[in-house]
Amino acid sequence: MGRGKIEIKRIENTTNRQVTFSKRRSGLLKKAHELSVLCDAELGLIIFSSTGKLFEYATSTSSMRRIIERYQKASGARLFEFDNQHLYSEMTRMKNENERLQTNLRHMMGEDLTSLTLSELHHLEQQLDVGANRVRTRKNQLMLQQLDNLRRKERLLEEQNNHLCRLLAEHQAAAEGVTEPMVDFGVFFPAAETPRENPLHLTLSQLQAYRLQPTQPNLQESGMQQRPALQLGYIHEQVSHTLL
Repeated sequence: MGRGKIEIKRIENTTNRQVTFSKRRSGLLKKAHELSVLCDAELGLIIFSSTGKLFEYATSTSSMRRIIERYQKASGARLFEFDNQHLYSEMTRMKNENERLQTNLRHMMGEDLTSLTLSELHHLEQQLDVGANRVRTRKNQLMLQQLDNLRRKERLLEEQNNHLCRLLAEHQAAAEGVTEPMVDFGVFFPAAETPRENPLHLTLSQLQAYRLQPTQPNLQESGMQQRPALQLGYIHEQVSHTLL
């Protein structure tokens, strides 16, 4: 019993359509190869699936490009004529655009101005003014940014300098072994220099035993007779006796 006749129409089921395409594509390529070998024919076959995938076959003694060129010579068709025309049009457009830009650039540089009319010159002047203002504004912004950066660097360097000065002062004080400052009319000296080494220097603890009293007896405070009064010339006399 033979096969039933298959109706030639589009297969709606996607799976069945894909299976049928795969089987019949293989059969068609096989038949093309057999025809090329049996009949010594130069044959080219191009197949695109519904998904856009390409399948092709060309005679083993030739190539697809050679077969297409032979087809063009035989039929007089130009398959690449449209592409060549489109490419030529695009190249022409780009060339004209390049020439226009070059002309505008020369005008911006102040060249080839003889061909411009008064209105065109006025428009060009406005464009140059706008461009100069934008350049000046951008330059001022950059200058302000650089100035702010320099100020921040200045503050940072100043803080570092102050920190180093404090560290240096602390290091010097630790190296000299300062424990109690010596007073010499507002000048401080290390406590290592004792009054014997510097007879004119008195420590703060030594000054607490004295109070400055007026030289007139009636102006002295009562009850202060027990402590010697620190008078001008008194230290000088004590120092003189010490030196002697």
